[in-house]
Amino acid sequence: MINNDRIVPVVRTDLLTLLGTMFKIAGATIAAAESSAVGEFTVASASGNYIANEPVRKFNFASGTSAVVYFIADYEYDGFYIAGTKVTTTGTAVNTDGKTLYSATLSGGSAVAIAKVGF
Repeated sequence: MINNDRIVPVVRTDLLTLLGTMFKIAGATIAAAESSAVGEFTVASASGNYIANEPVRKFNFASGTSAVVYFIADYEYDGFYIAGTKVTTTGTAVNTDGKTLYSATLSGGSAVAIAKVGF
């Protein structure tokens, strides 16, 4: 806490927008991934860094060889897909608590590794 006596509460924005702003402040090149339906995402050209604009239920990389997606899992999280085929992810197990930030790294166009971001 910078100043315990003059706290500015985070009430005028949502967590994902706040996280996206922090990535930009840190100098990260990141784009918002827009959902096509509630909790469902498809990224046509997967190369790049993304932050999902709402909790992820299903994320489909349509093509590409490398990408990083920052996301919060939906309570009904289904996982990651490549060209419509569900893939088994490696790394950290995803907690569907609706608040924990994760990164999903697509590498080689065929493998997705999950990592918890932060503490």
